[in-house]
Order: sequence, then C-alpha cells, then structure tokens
Amino acid sequence: MIVSFLKSKIHRAKVTYSEVDYEGSLGLDEELMNAAGMREFERVEVYNVTNGERFSTYLIKEKPGSGRVGVYGAAAHKAREGDIIIITSYCSLTEDQAEFHRPHIVLLDENNRIKMVKS
Repeated sequence: MIVSFLKSKIHRAKVTYSEVDYEGSLGLDEELMNAAGMREFERVEVYNVTNGERFSTYLIKEKPGSGRVGVYGAAAHKAREGDIIIITSYCSLTEDQAEFHRPHIVLLDENNRIKMVKS
C-alpha cells in the first residue's frame, strides 16, 4: 500500500510581496527551500494563518538569504503582504518507508529567518 505523508513544512512564513499580474506560483527564498528539502517547481500546499485561505501552487526560487516570500498570480488573491502562511509538501511512501520517515520542519521568526530545523 502507498500512503501520503508530510515531506516538509515551513512554519509561519511572512508574505513579503504579492502580485496578481504574474503567471502564478509561490516565490520562496532559496535558503528556506533548501532547509526544508523543497525544490523549484515542486507542488506545495499553502495554509494562510491570517485569513484561513488554503491553496495549491508550485515553488519558484527567490534570492538566497533575502527572506522573500512572494505570492503570485491567482494565489495573490488568497495571501497578501504581511500574511502569515504555512507551506507544506507531501510524498508517497510504502508502509515500510513510512515507518522510518520524518519530515523536515523549518520554523521561522518574524523576518523569515530560520529559528530551528527539525527532521
């Protein structure tokens, strides 16, 4: 049997920029992506703590160390500058793999700097 598990999570990222007139995606500081084990163009689920919205999109790289979290295209209607979001990715595992799997959890401060990484 194949089961779906949390692969990685970036907790309490602050949106620093949003732009509706863009083809769409979530821009994320490349250092944050690497810390969470996320990749450019990977599908992510986004949970907006500020307004309760939820949406799916894919990642694009923002400048490493910039702290930038940009919400683009249609998703910009669901998250605005200053909103706090949780970004997650998931993976499919066999039951044997799931027994030993631990997700990468990245906790951020109010400036999108890494406070802690758990895995």
